Amino acid sequence: MVGYLVLENGLIFSGKRIGYKKDAIFEVVFNTAMSGYMETLTDPSYVGQGVVFTYPLIGNYGVMREDTESKKVWVEGVIVHELADYSSNFRKESNLNDFLIENQVPGLEGVNTRALTRTLRDNGVMRGKITSNIKNIASIIQEIKSYQAPDPVLLVSSKKPVTIGNGKYRVALYDFGVKGNIVKSLLARNATVTLFPATSSSKDILSIKPDGILLSNGPGDPKDNKIAIQTIKELYQTDIPILGICLGHQLLALANGMDTKKLKYGHRGPNHPVKNSVTQRVYITSQNHGYYIDESTINPKIASVTYRNVNDRTIEGLKYKKKKIVTVQFHPEACAGPQDTAYLFDDFFKIIKEFKRA
Repeated sequence: MVGYLVLENGLIFSGKRIGYKKDAIFEVVFNTAMSGYMETLTDPSYVGQGVVFTYPLIGNYGVMREDTESKKVWVEGVIVHELADYSSNFRKESNLNDFLIENQVPGLEGVNTRALTRTLRDNGVMRGKITSNIKNIASIIQEIKSYQAPDPVLLVSSKKPVTIGNGKYRVALYDFGVKGNIVKSLLARNATVTLFPATSSSKDILSIKPDGILLSNGPGDPKDNKIAIQTIKELYQTDIPILGICLGHQLLALANGMDTKKLKYGHRGPNHPVKNSVTQRVYITSQNHGYYIDESTINPKIASVTYRNVNDRTIEGLKYKKKKIVTVQFHPEACAGPQDTAYLFDDFFKIIKEFKRA
């Protein structure tokens, strides 16, 4: 069946329908990964978005549920140049097309993903619709432009506090859509992890007397999370060690009077270089975000820049002065992706141990 991706600027890309046969409207973004599509599809930060995979062949190693980042697929649509007809992997449980059908995710293959990606780079991310009927383009474009996604963080956050593990160190994880491998990274370092919903108060979080607090990744515009920003302001007043990742990095900045802005087309993929501002060492990192901290709003008395993106010079990390607080824009758990910056979890637990001894 022929299908189309209609963009809000009127451009139309044609292909063959794959996955679940339904129409869907979403923000169209691209991901530059060569592998890791299972992690991408199940990353809660992609809620409300359809993903264009720039790598030309997707699905060649099949589906392994062990590699998922959450219990469901959050991506709203999948656009690929070629979907593998045959997948080969000794761990394979099923193929990608069946997985998309099972999770009711529509998609297109045979799309000129290079041209589509260039369009998004030149014009910025925009909304689009997967459909098989383009008889009334004007009506479709109006529908796309009027589309409003529900609050993404509330969709993906925990609904109630959940405790996982039985380690020595109590870590409160403020959950805005956390990836599973962040939790695994904490458990591997002898932590008991309690996930708190995005609507939690500082009193809720401090009630477990945490040895450390982690502010998780998540979807959407960071400025929309007013309750969380106020809670983080109050958590900031404590002496508890805090690690912020991705959205958590941005929310802590907003809680301290800084500003965030939207990137033209975002950073999504496991191949983004960042440079340590102190050592000048470059790391390859995994990223998935559409917003960044405006450097001109950083108060040097409050925080200093620790990492910077090599490609566009945007802020990738902050260290808060007189506080046991470090935040990064990239994903140190890096699934899928390189493990270059996993040491940040080790550094976090060194601070936790010092805090606990004190």
